[in-house]
Amino acid sequence: MPDRGGGPTGPRIRAGRPSRRIRALLVTLGALAVLGMAFTMFAGFWTDWLWYRSVHYSSVFTTTLSTKIGLFFVFGLLMALAVGLNIWLAHRLRPPLSAMSMEQQSLDRYRMGIAPYKKWLLLAVTSLVGLIAGASASSQWRTWLMWVNGVPFHQKDPQFHLDVSFYAFDLPWYRFLLGFGFAAAILCLIAAALTHYLYGGLRVTSPGARATAAATGHLSVLLGIFVALKAVAYWLDRYGLAVKSSDFKATDNWTGLRYVDANAYLPAKTILFCIAVICALLFFATLWRRTWQLPVIGFGLMVLSAILIGGLYPAIVQKFQVQPNEQAKEAPYVQKNLKATREAYGIDDTKVTEYPGTSSTSDKTKLRDQVDETASIRIMDPNIVSPTFQQRQQIRNYYGFPTNLDVDRYTKDGEEQDTVIGLRELNLAGTPKNNWINDHFRYTHGYGVVAAKGTEADSEGRPVFTEKNLPSRGDLGSYQQQIYYGEKTSTYSIVGGPQKEVDYSDNEGEKTTSYTGESGVNLDNPVNRAAYAVAFNEPQILYSGAIGKGSRILYNRTPKERVEAVAPWLTIDGDAYPAVVNHRIQWIVDAYTTTNGYPYASRTTLGDTTADSLTATNTSRAVVAQQNQVNYIRNSVKATVDAYTGDVKLYQWDTKDPVLKTWMKAFPDTVQPRSDISADLMAHLRYPQDLFKVQRELLTRYHVTDAQTFLSGSEVWEVPDDPTNESGSAVPPYYLSMKMPDQSAQAFSLTTTFTPNGRDNLSAFMAVDSDPRASGYGKIRILKLPTSTTVDGPKQVQSQFNSEQDIAETISLLSRGHSKVEYGNLLTVPLDDGLLYAEPVYVRGGELKYPLLRKVLVTYGGKTAFEDTLDEALDKVFGTKGPTTRPPDTGTTKPPASGNPTVDQALQDAQKAFDAGQRALQDGPDWDAYAKAQKDLKDALKRAEEAQSTADRTNDKNKT
Repeated sequence: MPDRGGGPTGPRIRAGRPSRRIRALLVTLGALAVLGMAFTMFAGFWTDWLWYRSVHYSSVFTTTLSTKIGLFFVFGLLMALAVGLNIWLAHRLRPPLSAMSMEQQSLDRYRMGIAPYKKWLLLAVTSLVGLIAGASASSQWRTWLMWVNGVPFHQKDPQFHLDVSFYAFDLPWYRFLLGFGFAAAILCLIAAALTHYLYGGLRVTSPGARATAAATGHLSVLLGIFVALKAVAYWLDRYGLAVKSSDFKATDNWTGLRYVDANAYLPAKTILFCIAVICALLFFATLWRRTWQLPVIGFGLMVLSAILIGGLYPAIVQKFQVQPNEQAKEAPYVQKNLKATREAYGIDDTKVTEYPGTSSTSDKTKLRDQVDETASIRIMDPNIVSPTFQQRQQIRNYYGFPTNLDVDRYTKDGEEQDTVIGLRELNLAGTPKNNWINDHFRYTHGYGVVAAKGTEADSEGRPVFTEKNLPSRGDLGSYQQQIYYGEKTSTYSIVGGPQKEVDYSDNEGEKTTSYTGESGVNLDNPVNRAAYAVAFNEPQILYSGAIGKGSRILYNRTPKERVEAVAPWLTIDGDAYPAVVNHRIQWIVDAYTTTNGYPYASRTTLGDTTADSLTATNTSRAVVAQQNQVNYIRNSVKATVDAYTGDVKLYQWDTKDPVLKTWMKAFPDTVQPRSDISADLMAHLRYPQDLFKVQRELLTRYHVTDAQTFLSGSEVWEVPDDPTNESGSAVPPYYLSMKMPDQSAQAFSLTTTFTPNGRDNLSAFMAVDSDPRASGYGKIRILKLPTSTTVDGPKQVQSQFNSEQDIAETISLLSRGHSKVEYGNLLTVPLDDGLLYAEPVYVRGGELKYPLLRKVLVTYGGKTAFEDTLDEALDKVFGTKGPTTRPPDTGTTKPPASGNPTVDQALQDAQKAFDAGQRALQDGPDWDAYAKAQKDLKDALKRAEEAQSTADRTNDKNKT
């Protein structure tokens, strides 16, 4: 029998130990796991670098990365060294050990247990705290860059007379350093105390002294450092009062000193600073005195002083000095807050004009003629007609339009007109079959612009398209129509390689193309392919034959995320909008610089103040905020994103903004000068919506300029809820071309209304000039209605509209069956000392899947009209015909040809049935005739839908 214990007949096998083969396997698996984790980390880093290099903003990546790495190592090493040094020092200062008590005998076991691993344990502890501290510090890269690159505001705060840059750029960094110092002091104190306790320097139950002289001196110094940092905190708190928020009167985010701050807290902080310095010196003195008596007494006095001087005394001042005469005491500080807030939000130049609200002109003909001179009333609501664009101009199922379209200006025959515009973007949900090749190689882009007049509808209530069909043709001329970057393009595409892309389809069949732009990252390199396979968790990228020479991967394709990525220091407006500029489709993105450190300026929460009824139903329109709480904002950058190449360009818009200048120092050559903006691009820039919404929210309180009125709260306004939306959210601002009373001609404007706090009548109307080519761009005008009389607000107008019997009956008829009535934007227009309201009303039929304009509501001077067209409604309100009144609709207009004779005939029959139904309503009404017309309409629409479905199935089969 062989000797199993080992010997000449064979090797000895140790019980319980894995074999060499298993050990090798485990080592191999471990190495592979480490390599896999390392490559995953590398893939994230490498793909980010490749993307930034592809958009020509590699300096943003390197600056951000180097700053984060620098902060990580500097503060990580500082924390590790501080903690490690104190542990080493506590160990060095340990007393001679003598196990004279049960406590020390118990600790002796731990000391013996860790003795062989002391160096490794020290390394592990210091590495852990260093990693945590470094990670925390690296997140402060914005704070560091703003501090090191900060430029002056050339404005001083009214209390300490320091430049605003101290509060915006310096104070946040000092507070971070102070917080880091507190964390280091506390960790060092805990680590030193534990080490002293472990090695007998501190005793809990042992007889004799509780601490050795060495431990006492060591811990006293650390406590002294902590108290010294507290003294620095008290000193910085003095300046922090200028940017401190509190609830006060009409605002929940009041910022700045009040009477109690200036006369109680400020001197209290100074006194506490002096006490903390003395207390820290007493702790340091224990190095010589070796007693805790004086430091403990000093620390107790500091705590007591903080309670009495820092807490009780200000409460007494507030109770017995401020409250009995609050308005007189607070007025000077309120005045400072009013001035600073208006400056910080760019509303200090707001022009407030008293406005009667009711017209005194008896000449109705004159008023009717003034309507067309005063405003181009937009009856095509961009937030309603998207389904109409979808049904009439989608052309193919794999195209789609955004939920909310945009309003822009385009010139035809020398006349500028408000235009509703949208892009025919890619909709992968509508492709014939969803698979990896179709979703990422074949269907890669949208095609063409669709635009319609904002102030007109055809005889059937449909938009009057000025740019339509596929390829798009119309008033916009020739331009690059392929859309590789858009609001609905949220997935990646791989283009330019062996696989051809579907370009568009027409009557001649499907057209294919191959991307020729230089956008995206080249996948020729196998390392790049492997990195993207890992980053996107898609192994096929690594080995697919559809990827070859020239293949490029496009991602980060929405305009907002591209701008936010190349400028991570900007806050992005929620509404990017397209424009045809220099024969290319460009997305225009407004961007803001913000800070939370403007002294005395009240704060606002961007997520709340920019929310309205549109963001409630479409979260993609929400602002992309780097900082949600701010008290300074500027529209400092206008950005463009090319819809074909994805090129991002940042233009300096506000040339005076010190925050932008600071970031331009930190990231040189990323923002181009304002002079580089072409005239064609300038024609499509506009005043941004989110900035306007922030300003209107502030102006509900800060339209007043004197402290007494502000304190009384008698002039507080509020933004009304959207009367046409059931979400209960604020009414959105509206773009339209109009003329304010002090203007000589119409200007493209952004408008809103205000109501008194807690009431529904109108208190003010606000508009801002939105055309940057005009000298008045950015000028805010407010028409303030009298408080002695009431003028109907939006909600009251809508209620009046719904309650009038004739109108209510018509609405009831329009919404019979499966039809649904949808209300468009309720526009407000100042007209001859009065206010004109206009609202389009759409009907979405049961068989018809998109809304059509059927009626227009107009209200002026207490008189309401509800007619088929805007001109008819205006004529009825003013009792006279206007100069531009169109002839009445005879119902003979034919629907546009679809290219399918069966569909065309069915649509013509549907139009005849609809016209017959309208005549039946006007004659009597004749309900039997109306019911027959509705049945004929339903049958015709059903025939049209069936014929179109048959045609679509035939086309899809031919493609296959």
